[in-house]
Amino acid sequence: MDPEGAALIGELIWQTIKPWKVSGIGGLTLGADPIAAAVMHVAWQEGQRINQFVVRKGLKDHGEVKWIEGNVFPGDRVIVVDDVVTTGGSTIKAIEQARKNELQISGVVVLIDRQEFQGIENIKGQVDCPVVSLFCKEEFLDEAQYTQTQESSHEKPDFAQAT
Repeated sequence: MDPEGAALIGELIWQTIKPWKVSGIGGLTLGADPIAAAVMHVAWQEGQRINQFVVRKGLKDHGEVKWIEGNVFPGDRVIVVDDVVTTGGSTIKAIEQARKNELQISGVVVLIDRQEFQGIENIKGQVDCPVVSLFCKEEFLDEAQYTQTQESSHEKPDFAQAT
């Protein structure tokens, strides 16, 4: 993520989840990490503390062995985030681990729904809270198609002939 993208995504998700009154945000590493960090920073700038947590993909074989790292505790209300949803498997794994750690899932936010394999529907079947997709693949394809049409309708200069 670049700084502008992080700021925009953080603000967009913060505006979506602000009414949900949560104390944590996170998801399965690595896709959720920059998104959760961006939201954490935007919330802090608005005077709200939302702690980031990370759900491991697998347990370490040394040190303190925990599925979830971060400043969240049993009973905390949290948001699970993910970058892209295809089948919903990564998001569901994060939800399951959050529940095993007694976190209360207050919402799920994904950046992009690929609109394949019923990913969003699979997630909705696992939770009793809002599940929000900020963008879907179709929107990006529509925009790319529009841009391509616009570019092809304009005559392009022939720089080889310019003197």
